[in-house]
Amino acid sequence: MPQNPLPVYAYDSPLPGFSTAVTGASGNVANAIATATLAASGGTKTTYITGFTITAAGATAAAVVTATVTGTITGTLSYTFTIPAGATLGATPLCVMFPVPVPASAANTAIAVALPALGTGNTNATVTATGFQA
Repeated sequence: MPQNPLPVYAYDSPLPGFSTAVTGASGNVANAIATATLAASGGTKTTYITGFTITAAGATAAAVVTATVTGTITGTLSYTFTIPAGATLGATPLCVMFPVPVPASAANTAIAVALPALGTGNTNATVTATGFQA
């Protein structure tokens, strides 16, 4: 039986070589701005965002807000997020995975994903972001 000439690895990282994974999370907020930040590298590395997720409960009144991604090379990215009327109702999650990682506008620059306050009666909103530094 011929041997496989290719090495087999137990873990094959989807990250580029010599990069470090980073995450950011807002924690749970109630009717306040929820921000997840991918920190600056503190050196000459560049931070890249690969995706983010926004989840929330409703508010007393339905609303539509604009979530933003700032610090990217292309400028501010904007996304519409809808909040249902009813504090115990769940909003449809917004999950964005970029097909190509988006770099920060410069080395040692943070990238932030922010969700505005969702209105009176809102008790739960969270933002998470994933990326890497290279």
